Amino acid sequence: MGPFGVQELLIILVIAVFLFGSKKLPDLAKGLGEGIKNFKKAIKTEEDPTPEEKKKEA
Repeated sequence: MGPFGVQELLIILVIAVFLFGSKKLPDLAKGLGEGIKNFKKAIKTEEDPTPEEKKKEA
């Protein structure tokens, strides 16, 4: 059994519309997308040292 089927996703979407309203959902999705983008960027910068950090290590 997969994590979510089509019926489950539709039910979650309907509940979200009732809770937040149709006008708030795009703002919430935008905020979530920006948060994920910033998180990925932070992970990438943590893995790749900057040129200044490379000089300090040498």
